[in-house]
Amino acid sequence: MKIVRSVVRGIREWTGLLVVTLVLFVLLRLFVVEAFTIPTASMERTLLVGDFLLVNKTLYGAEVPGTAVRIPAIREPRRGDVIVFRPPHDPHRDYVKRIVGMPGDTLAMRHKTLVVNGVPQDEPYARYLDGRSDAVHPKMRWQSDHLAAAGSAHGRYVPSRDNWGPIVVPPDRYFVLGDNRDNSEDSRYWGFVGREDIEGHPWLVYFSVRHPRDRRGGEGEGALLDRIRWSRIGHLIR
Repeated sequence: MKIVRSVVRGIREWTGLLVVTLVLFVLLRLFVVEAFTIPTASMERTLLVGDFLLVNKTLYGAEVPGTAVRIPAIREPRRGDVIVFRPPHDPHRDYVKRIVGMPGDTLAMRHKTLVVNGVPQDEPYARYLDGRSDAVHPKMRWQSDHLAAAGSAHGRYVPSRDNWGPIVVPPDRYFVLGDNRDNSEDSRYWGFVGREDIEGHPWLVYFSVRHPRDRRGGEGEGALLDRIRWSRIGHLIR
């Protein structure tokens, strides 16, 4: 009987430990840190397809699931922050982009150069691959409702990928762009990001692997160990 009681006690202790561990894991995932994978090239070279990220959810205040309540933020989002967020046109998915426009900012782009409040920006992280063409897209027409001089140019406004604005960012809204500017679906096409939709800040690459069909850098199909980007593991995201 003593052996049976000991076994039962041991099972209870291990069960309790597993339950506590599971609860802590869920709480950490909901409110502290969450894993995220990069599926597209819209943030290259900052983030690469196949990067696995740890996302800090406490920085901007994590949302309590099923409510509109947030835990207190450490700080508010800033221009230049890379963020994970829910985009307005697809709120059930997570996107990652860089904040380039804050509430109240006047933004424009002139021949690929971002202009913020009248000042051309030096963006060393931005990447441009297409230097010979520009693209007019019908999804960009939403910008006409936010022009800095709405009355004068509304009917003649034809924005393009590399030339648009000036537009004014509304209160409690943010304008985001992918660092890979010629290959990014971002605020240029679907609009501003609400403060309530910002979920966290990706801060660390904990693993990175090249796709088997990606032959850039002289590497193509091969074993997993041959495709791991060892130099990116532990890379801090800025």
